[in-house]
Amino acid sequence: MQFGRVKPLDAILATAEKKSLHRSLGWFQLTLFGIGCVIGTGIFVLTSAGAQKAGPGLMLAFAIAGAICIVAALCYAEIAAMVPVAGSAYTYTYATMGEVLAWTVGWALVLEYAVAASAVSVGWSGYFTGTILNEFLGIQLPAFLSGAPLALGGVEGGFINLPAVFIALLITGLLMIGTTESARVNAILVAIKVAALTAFVALTLPSDYFSTDKFNPFLPAGVFGGLGTGVGAVGAAATIFFAYVGFDAVSTAAEETKNPQRNVPIGLIGSLLFCTVFYILVAAGAIGTIGGQPIMGPNGVPFPAGSEELARQCATYAANDLPLVCSNEALAHVLRQIGWSGVGNALGIAAFVALPSVILILLFGQTRVAFVMSRDGLLPESWSKVHPKWKTPHVITAITGSVVAFGAAFLPVGKLADIANAGTLYAFMMVAIAVMMLRKTAPNQPRKFRTPALWLIGPLTIAGTIFLYINLPIDAMLVLPLWGAIGLAVYYAYSRSRSHLGRGIVESHEVEAVTEIEPHTPGTH
Repeated sequence: MQFGRVKPLDAILATAEKKSLHRSLGWFQLTLFGIGCVIGTGIFVLTSAGAQKAGPGLMLAFAIAGAICIVAALCYAEIAAMVPVAGSAYTYTYATMGEVLAWTVGWALVLEYAVAASAVSVGWSGYFTGTILNEFLGIQLPAFLSGAPLALGGVEGGFINLPAVFIALLITGLLMIGTTESARVNAILVAIKVAALTAFVALTLPSDYFSTDKFNPFLPAGVFGGLGTGVGAVGAAATIFFAYVGFDAVSTAAEETKNPQRNVPIGLIGSLLFCTVFYILVAAGAIGTIGGQPIMGPNGVPFPAGSEELARQCATYAANDLPLVCSNEALAHVLRQIGWSGVGNALGIAAFVALPSVILILLFGQTRVAFVMSRDGLLPESWSKVHPKWKTPHVITAITGSVVAFGAAFLPVGKLADIANAGTLYAFMMVAIAVMMLRKTAPNQPRKFRTPALWLIGPLTIAGTIFLYINLPIDAMLVLPLWGAIGLAVYYAYSRSRSHLGRGIVESHEVEAVTEIEPHTPGTH
């Protein structure tokens, strides 16, 4: 099953050696990269939305999404260690199913990372304006500077989300300076997040406010809310799958990893296991203390998360009696409700400080995928230039950061997680297909990590990703084919004729306009 030109594995590896990124990341940094993205997005941004979709069944939703991610990670681990170059699912598809499908995967990953980074930038803006400016400094930022024109919940008077633009551009600058430096900052932010969430679990699970009665009914919207509705435990799992994009970003870092055959699998699976358990514990603490039942519509179905209808319902509650599903800073709100206001405010600060690590990893993943697509000639070759001092792909990083900042400034965020998921799920499905095909087409290629029971894990990954995709809201489901149609138009109008593989340039010729990168000591520029 090949569509278009297939790039030989030997050519991919040779290209990476000729025009490469500096290898500076170890297994611990990779694991922290994964934890940094997974924990930050799902817990701090999507807890309320998940509870509105599934109620206490949010715990089951985390387990469903985590289980599908783990089987997908096992596929990723084999192929990322086997093909240790930047580009993630795009590169793997290129080596197995051909240039056309590889383009569609890369195009989907561009959507996934950029939309997700914009969404988290807006999430950070909420903590900054609410917790930092309002709660601590007593400053009320004007609505026209803190909300997009069509922002979540129908905020009136919004023109531009200035804090979201600021954080997106700040993280872009950090990534341009250097990968090792970015990883070090991320490690500090991950430590802050893990400490804050550990404190949350320790204060809520043994709390006098905790009651198993609050988990009844456990599945108020059922396990399956209905295809295209995005509610129920499975609908919530399809939404919070957004939070697990971290392990995909780990695989994009393979080309910048020391000993990728060992370190990439550890980073992938270790971060996923850690985060899935943490998710379930935090969800149990939040729901068991103040409850997490969704606000139902007149038809007995939860109001859509982020909708104007839900915003109107939430406006009827007093601030000190606000349900979990209505809070923009869910975990801090829970602690304030049970008498730990000081710790709740500290957790809000932790979210404010730590969410940039999520944006960092999403931007990191997006720029590395686009870097490799440019290196293959499918995007303008100037985009894959590596800065002679910083040793990073500064051109594509600047372009990506600008697009993300624009999205965060002006676009609505209510559906962004679901839209990002559509691209993510497609990419994960293609990786599972690729790893099974490579077992047939390249059986003798060295594999330092082999997916156990691939005959079972591979099909489970494919089935799981399709299962979550069809449980997204219908409008989010439609974004992927529409975005894909635009991508195919770009491919046939521009990329196909400029492809290095199509022009017979597959190895050392790809380094024409780029100076050979000299090794440097990690931490220096």
